[in-house]
Amino acid sequence: MVINSGAAPAEPLGRPEKLRLGDVLVQQRLISQEQLQQTLALQKQTGKKMGRLLIETGLITEELLANGLARQLRIPFVNLKTFPFRADVVKLLPESAARRFRALVLEDKGDSLLVAVADPLDLFAYDELTRLLKRNISIAAVPESQLALAFDRLYRRTEEISGLARALEKDLGDAVDFGELTANVGSEGAPVVRLLQSLFEDAVQVGASDVHIEPQESDLQIRVRVDGVLQTQTEADKRIAGALAQRLKLMAGLDISEKRLPQDGRFSVRLRDLTIDVRLSTLPTTYGESVVMRLLKQGSSMKKLDNIGMPAEMLKRFREMLGHSAGLLLVTGPTGSGKTTTLYAALAEINAAELKVITVEDPVEYRLPGLTQVQVNEKIDLTFARVLRACLRQDPDVILVGEMRDEETAEIGLRAAITGHLVLSTLHTRDAVSTPFRLLDMGVPPFMVATSLQGVIAQRLVRLNCPECAAPHQATPQELSWLVGMGQSDVHFVSKRGIGCSSCNGTGYSGRQGVYELLEMDATLTQAASRSDPAAFMKLARERMSGRTMSFHALELVRQGRTSLAEALRIGFEADEQDV
Repeated sequence: MVINSGAAPAEPLGRPEKLRLGDVLVQQRLISQEQLQQTLALQKQTGKKMGRLLIETGLITEELLANGLARQLRIPFVNLKTFPFRADVVKLLPESAARRFRALVLEDKGDSLLVAVADPLDLFAYDELTRLLKRNISIAAVPESQLALAFDRLYRRTEEISGLARALEKDLGDAVDFGELTANVGSEGAPVVRLLQSLFEDAVQVGASDVHIEPQESDLQIRVRVDGVLQTQTEADKRIAGALAQRLKLMAGLDISEKRLPQDGRFSVRLRDLTIDVRLSTLPTTYGESVVMRLLKQGSSMKKLDNIGMPAEMLKRFREMLGHSAGLLLVTGPTGSGKTTTLYAALAEINAAELKVITVEDPVEYRLPGLTQVQVNEKIDLTFARVLRACLRQDPDVILVGEMRDEETAEIGLRAAITGHLVLSTLHTRDAVSTPFRLLDMGVPPFMVATSLQGVIAQRLVRLNCPECAAPHQATPQELSWLVGMGQSDVHFVSKRGIGCSSCNGTGYSGRQGVYELLEMDATLTQAASRSDPAAFMKLARERMSGRTMSFHALELVRQGRTSLAEALRIGFEADEQDV
């Protein structure tokens, strides 16, 4: 329990005393009498609260203010950043009341509730909270900014979404008339529309990359993917699944009568000041249509090469390759490993008025000024290969191909690299060493791979430790075994891991960063690749990359305390599987 309290009170805590904040702070020697008089004069001019003025003028911090009040009133001071919240206890107070009275329920002590408040001297709020909770309450002091952040983390929109789902269920009744529903969902007040809006707003608030709407045997499960891991958003009555899927298909311009085949589409939604591009995929399952949506923010800040986390020496070599006038550069990794972010960071660096840059993508995820960007459309036979052929007649200097999916696209891209164009693209391979042979497996002639491929970057995303709750971690036997295999036999190796707190929703992680490895083709490797001798090529390539693989990059992040051994081990296992 992360609670620091003052001296123990002689009797149970009850209604706080009627005290003046300025007098309390002077008595605690947190401000002087002169500063108090100056702030009182400023208060008469502005009408703002004393505490807010003291913080704004820099005379005191929020933490000192809350601590001072806690000592004077002999109540606990609570650090909400690391407090182990329980959702069922927090929800004893509705979100509207929590925000209105700036209060959070922390503990259920049986005979009373411990409630964190921003202003322990607010007697009106104390009385109203007692009335709403219908329990005796004791109060704790907390910094107001921590309270505001806690509201967004703890309440999110789960209650609102669940309520809207129940309203939609009631609206539909026992028999769902999809035809009638389709005719009426245009109304802004329709529960299905409000439910979807709340789903999107919550997903954007928590930084989700995907939303999953999955009908199960007895209910509907809605989950969001945050930092690469799925989190359950809510569970609702299965009967609303059809209405949600139908409305989303209408928004994406899909065939609402087709429920037997998968469909793909896209649409945009406006949420406050944000425009979100949504890529939607439907899949018929045993219990109904599963819907997955990838969320892409329009106008989101583009990362620069300096900020993607690539090691300095590797970044220098990558920049040198980007300066070449011709050749193929590949970024590889599984879906969701940050390949597009790396490619666009590279494009942003080389984009200049004297260069013609064309991108061929599905979909266009980022919009950069000065680029010619083309969205492929399989429905009208506007394929990667077809667009790529047309691009070569547009006099380009640099071409970005979103993905080399087939032999035709790969061969055209390689020919473009041979004939004086810098080509950037992606492939789905596990590591850099195996990439040339993935191209050969696609049917591309060995001489084309050997003469055009300049370099390969392989990457993964690792979750970063939550800075609020990261603590020293004792390595498990499995982690120690991996460390020994990485040449780290030091028994005093220190690592950190997040233990879980309210800031990271109990996961121990907050945010992600790329880990990289770079295979740079030289004359010896090119010769080995042209002979189509995988064993010889891989042996040479691994010698070149010794100590500079993704596993070693992840290990360096562990040394810095930025990620956990468990995350580094995940990267290491994938590399080990590739070596087998």
